[in-house]
Order: sequence, then structure tokens, then C-alpha cells
Amino acid sequence: MSSPDTVGQASPAGSSGFDALLVDFGHALRAAGLPVGTDDILTFCEAVSHLDVSDLMDVYWSGRTTMVRRREHVPVYNLVFRMFFLDVDPVKTDERKRMMRASANAGATLEIPNTEPGLPGDVSPDEAKLGYVASTSEVYRHKAFSDCTDDELRQLRRLMSRMRITPPRRRTHRTAKARRSATLDMRRMARDAMRSLGEPHDLAYKQRKHKLRPLVLILDVSGSMADYSRNLLQFAYSAKRANAKVEVFCFGTRLSRITKSLDRRDPDEAMRQAGEAVLDWDGGTRIGDSLREYTREVRRSRLGRGAIVVVCSDGLDRGDPQQLEDAMETLSRLAHRIIWVNPHKGDAPVYVPASLGMIIADPYIDEVHSGHNLASLERLAERLPKVG
Repeated sequence: MSSPDTVGQASPAGSSGFDALLVDFGHALRAAGLPVGTDDILTFCEAVSHLDVSDLMDVYWSGRTTMVRRREHVPVYNLVFRMFFLDVDPVKTDERKRMMRASANAGATLEIPNTEPGLPGDVSPDEAKLGYVASTSEVYRHKAFSDCTDDELRQLRRLMSRMRITPPRRRTHRTAKARRSATLDMRRMARDAMRSLGEPHDLAYKQRKHKLRPLVLILDVSGSMADYSRNLLQFAYSAKRANAKVEVFCFGTRLSRITKSLDRRDPDEAMRQAGEAVLDWDGGTRIGDSLREYTREVRRSRLGRGAIVVVCSDGLDRGDPQQLEDAMETLSRLAHRIIWVNPHKGDAPVYVPASLGMIIADPYIDEVHSGHNLASLERLAERLPKVG
């Protein structure tokens, strides 16, 4: 971002970074009459540096919280924001603004609150609705991936890339200080009493520490999962961005580890590298062989031991059924929980296994989820931290 010496200067129009664009926006607010100082612009740039600068919503709220001090200034801020970032000449548009507008239009419309000023201090009731809201976004959220067009899938993947997945956590045997708890810290209380010649003082409490629980996603990328595998991979990317203890594997006829491929800031680059790492994309399916290979890896390197294992597959296995049963039995002993994501479940509240692979795996599965549309993946993301 810009240094303090450069913020007060005019920004070069051809600058390739976003910092000059953010400074220009601060100057536009100042020209519109808002009391925006150099320190406010610096704080604005610093706030955006910790977020996604290509995301218009992040930019909007960063500027709103750092450069607007009075409620009656909100309509002016909204008007300037719209004119600066959205109402621009499509031919002469700055490439940085074009990228931000493309991000805002991915699957929904950027809805700026009503800019008509009312009574002093009043805030429009539309304020609470600011965000990626549009009638089409809600339709896409409940539409099956297999029924979406290519444009709709691209919009859904952009929405999915912003999905916030809370990492699952587990309680450890170690303890830490607590202000209030059901457990007294007798050792600390005894030490404090000894320092005061045996006179007891305040009560001391302790609580169990929590740490991240490993999360393993094993994705079926065979031909029968072609309508869903790309979107499930996008879900895995979002999970990897939220939690360092995430391992991702893909399998068709063999298992491929793609964790390092997904460790990229740009989701498109991550998807490209993951696609290159998996050689049997849209091929056959050998679930038993792939899960057995994973359990061998866990035994050898303790990778994912005690993890929540999410297997995403339709259960159409061409391998040996006995091998699948043996692999699932071993996996159930190594994993904390096994969650199976089968798009064929759809919106049915109760899933009855139909394929041979699902019938064999069903006794070892703790939960079955759908994953056939964005809404079902959002429900899965809400469920994962509760399983930990």
C-alpha cells in the first residue's frame, strides 16, 4: 500500500496497484464535501490490505467504517461510491475498476443503500440489505449444479469462493485460565495461598483448551461425478483457505493428493493446478482402492488421524466390494467422524442407499449430506464445526 509521503499526492492514473485507486476514491469523497483527512485515507488503505481488494463489498465497508464519521454523511458516501466504482465509461474504464465490477456482478447485484437523504441522522431501511442480494442469486443457490448453464456455474463458483467455513475444533487435555468456569484451578489457588501464608484469596478457574481438528476431503472426480466434482473442488478450496489443517485428495481409479495445489490465493490458479495434478479426471471409479491407499498413508505418516473425513462420491464403484468394505472399516477406526456427500441424495430428508458402493459403506458412515447445490454445501459448512 502507499506510504504516508505519497498519500497526499495526486495518484498516477496508470498505476498498476490498487493503492492509488483507493487514494483517488478518498480524494473524491473529500471533493464531495466529506471531512476526509490523510490519516483517514491511510487507515482505509490499511484496512483494505487485510481484505480482498478486488471485492467491492470489502472496499465499501472498509471506506464506510474509516472515512465516514456522521450518519448524515452516509448518503453522500454511497453516491460517490456508486459514481466512482460503478457508473463508469465501459470503454475508458480503469482495468482495476473493471476487475472489481466483475467481482461484484458474480452471481448477484451489488445493492447500494438508498442515497436519498431523509431527516438528519436517518439511515435508510435498505441499509441492512446491503450486500450481494438479487433474485437470481437465491434461485442459483437452490438450483442443482447438473441443471445450471456454464454462466450460472461460473457465478456460483464465485459465490462459493467467498464462502466462510469455520474450522472444526476439539477439546484437548491441557487447560488454561478462565474468568468463570465450572472447574476450579486448585493448584493455582494452592500456590496463591502459600504466597500469603495460607490465607485463601479469590477463586481461580480453568477450562480445557481447544485446537483445530484435522479435516480431510476425498473427492470423487470420475465420469459419473462430472456435474459436481468441479464445484466440490471449489468447496474444498474454500475449506483450505479457512483452515491450515485441511487435506484434500481426489480419486478416480487412484488417489491423488492436491493439498499443495489448492494453497493459492487465486482460486482459478488453484483449480488449474489441481486439474493438472489429477491424471484420471472423468475416468473410472475405484472407491475401495483409493480409500485403502488413503488409510495406508494415514498409518504411515499419521496424516489425518482423528480427522473429520468427508468423502464426496455417488458410490458407483467398479472395484471389489470386499475391498471397499475393508477400507471403510479401517477408515472408521482412524477417523473421528465419516461424512459422506452424495449428490444423488438431493433434498430428501432421509437417504436410502441405492448403489452397491453406498450400501456397503453405509454402516460406517456417520452422516450423509447432499452437495448437489450451493444451499446444501452451505448447510454442510455450517455442520462441520459442530461435528468437531
